[in-house]
Amino acid sequence: MKLALLNGPSLNLLGTREPARYGTTTLAEVEGRCAAVAAELGASLTCLQSNHEGALIDAIHALRGTCDGALINAGAYSHTSLALRDAFAAVAVPYVEVHLTNVYAREPERRRSLLAPGALAVVVGFGAQGYELALRGLVGRLRDGTGRP
Repeated sequence: MKLALLNGPSLNLLGTREPARYGTTTLAEVEGRCAAVAAELGASLTCLQSNHEGALIDAIHALRGTCDGALINAGAYSHTSLALRDAFAAVAVPYVEVHLTNVYAREPERRRSLLAPGALAVVVGFGAQGYELALRGLVGRLRDGTGRP
């Protein structure tokens, strides 16, 4: 099983960016933990982070026919990007949306995700551990056949 982990703007600063809000775990640590969980589950994981919406769209397009599922923390793009949502719809790759914080307890503009309606699930508020939970859930859904668009 081939999986992808995509991270959007400012997530490259994890560990140092507002640690009281986002924690002290770095993106490299998140990716390492997820790679270990993927291996434990018999899957491979490719990781990409970009601060550029177009690069994320290109990465999503590249999933078509090459990837069984994806995790995405699109950061602020979750709340603004129809283009990311359309990219996932176009490639028909199942995905889980992840957020470190509980976006529903934050500013009103963060309480609506444009990606959520097309996602298999949304994991919010568990910090870095949320990625691992999302990965386990995604693999489970793909294996039991309920994870296909």
